[in-house]
Amino acid sequence: MSPRPPLPPGPYLIVGLARSGRAAAALLHARGHEVLALDGAPRERLKGLDELPPPVEVHAGTDGVALLERVRAVVKSPGVPQTAPVVAAARERGLPVFGELELAWRCVPNEVIAVTGTNGKTTTTELLGHLHRTAGVPVDVVGNVGTAYASLALAERDERAVVVCECSSFQLEDTISFAPECAVLLNLESDHLDRHGSIEAYHQAKLKVFAHQGNDDVAVAPEGLGVVDLGGCARRVCVGDSPEAELSLRADTLWWDSEPLLRVEELALRGPHNVRNAMAAAAAALARGLPIDAVRQGLTTFAGVPHRLEEVARRDGITYVNDSKATNVAAALVGLASFEQPVHAILGGIGKGEDYRPLRPAVQRHCRAVYLIGEEAGAIRSALDGLEGIPLHDSGDLATAVRSARADARPGDVVLLSPACASYDQFENFEVRGEAFREAART
Repeated sequence: MSPRPPLPPGPYLIVGLARSGRAAAALLHARGHEVLALDGAPRERLKGLDELPPPVEVHAGTDGVALLERVRAVVKSPGVPQTAPVVAAARERGLPVFGELELAWRCVPNEVIAVTGTNGKTTTTELLGHLHRTAGVPVDVVGNVGTAYASLALAERDERAVVVCECSSFQLEDTISFAPECAVLLNLESDHLDRHGSIEAYHQAKLKVFAHQGNDDVAVAPEGLGVVDLGGCARRVCVGDSPEAELSLRADTLWWDSEPLLRVEELALRGPHNVRNAMAAAAAALARGLPIDAVRQGLTTFAGVPHRLEEVARRDGITYVNDSKATNVAAALVGLASFEQPVHAILGGIGKGEDYRPLRPAVQRHCRAVYLIGEEAGAIRSALDGLEGIPLHDSGDLATAVRSARADARPGDVVLLSPACASYDQFENFEVRGEAFREAART
């Protein structure tokens, strides 16, 4: 394992005080740096400020540009756009600007498996954690999945533990030297165009996960993406359907390096998309030396994560499925295609600049009705208007949508929350939205 680069000299300005920003501030303070912390929201709307050490100087409700006179480096939270005035001004002044992912990687010496892709990141990250635990290998699961990576620097940890880190495009675009010992790319589709500006820029942010890897590292990716031409020196491990792929799917059986691993029907995860997630996780685990028997056992005992095709209730013969984590069109398409039964789909939320017309064939094939909520209800209605025999209901909010779907559904039907949108117009995050759906379904 190559030594990590040192941190630039402080003082530091933390921009954004959500979970990762607070963890970054605490880490830098613990290392003896002077830390200023900034968030554009008013102080009364900020949560968790009591988690910050008292010497951290908090500035809220301001753009913070004037604070740059007092610092020598900036740590940007992933939710803060590149166009934020303080970020743009810092770069104009030549100050180092990087994210919590880069900071934590430099400060936590444990080996890292980084997982990215448009969809399936959380499931695959948690599955990799499960595979390591099944094999008796200590592991920490962090990143976009929930626990801030930087928090590991302040906790007692096993030096042998592998860090499995879910990495979003927002986190990866703020890296400088980040070089995980294993990088996993699940897929590349369309997402976050409102933030990145183009699908090309979004894809380039994702592919930064490979950019600085060395000869002893591992890069796992699907066949057909041309990853071999995208920088980095890692050993490539392909996942796909051809015999040339190191982890391949042939005749409903997963194969690792010409040896059968297990049949698809033995996987505990549900749906064809999760077969691909399981293949990527298994490829990463096996390429890094986990015993094949432990990987096989882990794949047959891991059933998934909350908010991703999670069955939350069955009432009067109707199944309620929480897919709140489906925050883009590609993820919603996966959700809709996961059921043979008629689906009452709840769609909508706050948009990411995506085209909703690709939903039309899946809605026509799988849905009995659609219930539209949130800011994007009108845009989704326009994209789906005219589908034969599929009523579109303007429900407004989630609770109304669940009530309407329950009234319309018949025994054997599925009520599915797979919104194709982010949640921030009506909920704090997709987890809160999923919990609201769970409560509405059960009551």
